[in-house]
Amino acid sequence: MEDVLDVYARPLDPAVPVVCMDEKPYQLLAHARDPIPASPGHDLKEDSEYVRHGTCSIFVWTEPLQGRRHVDARPQRTRIDWAQEVDRLLTSDYPDAAKVILVMDNLNTHTLGSLYEAFPPAKARALAERLEIHHTPKHGSWLNVAEIELSRLTRQCLDRRISDLDLLNHELAAWQHEANTDQRKSTGTSPPPMPGPNSDTYTHRLRPDGLLAYCARSTSARGRKHRLAAPGRLHRQARTDPGRRR
Repeated sequence: MEDVLDVYARPLDPAVPVVCMDEKPYQLLAHARDPIPASPGHDLKEDSEYVRHGTCSIFVWTEPLQGRRHVDARPQRTRIDWAQEVDRLLTSDYPDAAKVILVMDNLNTHTLGSLYEAFPPAKARALAERLEIHHTPKHGSWLNVAEIELSRLTRQCLDRRISDLDLLNHELAAWQHEANTDQRKSTGTSPPPMPGPNSDTYTHRLRPDGLLAYCARSTSARGRKHRLAAPGRLHRQARTDPGRRR
């Protein structure tokens, strides 16, 4: 874990960019029946039945400090697919970078051996020498910033049925262009600490009717609603309240 955090703490260096990658499976689905379009006062209506058109794998590559990402969908997620994606990363996205620091999980295809399986030894060696790989720990893939991009992508682009791989790549390219234009960045660092009470720049940010009062009111209301009865209290209430259900 500390290894990945140390990587995220490095300053921006265009000659040695930090890139995070992740991938996810995706089902290509078509409508079994045409949806009923939305109209004033009525939402879009879709049948719960669908037609499966196979699966694919979506690769996400993101440089958090620059606010750049590349998204691509492939029919499979084999070693060859991953190696070809790495080749594109190094030759098209970062042709002038001396080395690319790559953060990713421990999937069985995410190894330098995949490069030798896909390319001649000379090319595989050249690509491998330009990579500095840092794997997230087991059960710690949440440290990968690319998972944040996948979450955004799923909410903003993949919340519907897409039946064709070419159409999916077209939609992914549109999302990628909008996201890169917006320059959304992830620094991977925490905000600076608040100044202490003895600091000259310290200001008391909680008004009497602010957060503390809100917490007090919420706690009081929660206590009234969910207060546990004392032993014997419910029994006494049942005897004195004829209308209470036993």
